[in-house]
Amino acid sequence: MDCKKKELIGHFKNNGREWQAKGEGTSVNVYDYLSLADGKAVPYGIYDLVQNMGFVNVGIDHDTAEFAVESIRRWWQQVGKSLYPDKTRLLITADGGGSNGSRIRLWKREMQRLANETGLSITVCHFPPGTSKWNKIEHRLFSYISINWRAKPLTSLETIIELISHTTTDEGLSVTAIKDSNIYPTGIKVTDEECKAFHLIRDAFHGEWNYTFKPQSSALEGHVI
Repeated sequence: MDCKKKELIGHFKNNGREWQAKGEGTSVNVYDYLSLADGKAVPYGIYDLVQNMGFVNVGIDHDTAEFAVESIRRWWQQVGKSLYPDKTRLLITADGGGSNGSRIRLWKREMQRLANETGLSITVCHFPPGTSKWNKIEHRLFSYISINWRAKPLTSLETIIELISHTTTDEGLSVTAIKDSNIYPTGIKVTDEECKAFHLIRDAFHGEWNYTFKPQSSALEGHVI
């Protein structure tokens, strides 16, 4: 999982070349100022290595930990639980920084809530600093999305979702993209008391990067190891 580069919505230049008949070129704005945009798109991707399937939750607000976890929730509700109906554990690999950073308290609180909702034991493995280029989602999903929409102005959110959804490869990649209209405020604080309630089990090998959230009991009795 990872968040792709945020994109301005409007008649702006999109890198790359695409064949067009002479005289039928597309005109775009010279400058890509935010004030000229009709909003922004925040594509958050989940890539299933087993099925070679991508799922992109396209937000319109901030890239926060709540947004990151909501993207996982939507993938599970719309795709994951039908593909893996009998599974009780989920493994997620993610970068170590950003909205899904290993030190972000809000990320951990929302992940605990997701574990409680789904009943899944969710293991998170963060890539160490400086190694995010090894995240397979960059090479197996995001790069093909960029190829598919090269030289095409992203003039609307619907255009972005359509271009993402039509991304395929000869190896069988398929992608689902949906719109997320929710507002995700920044600056949310998570207290020490909330952190102490997490049912979080750290791995013996670099527990700051590798850990598992277990579903809490109905009494919400959690513990941190």
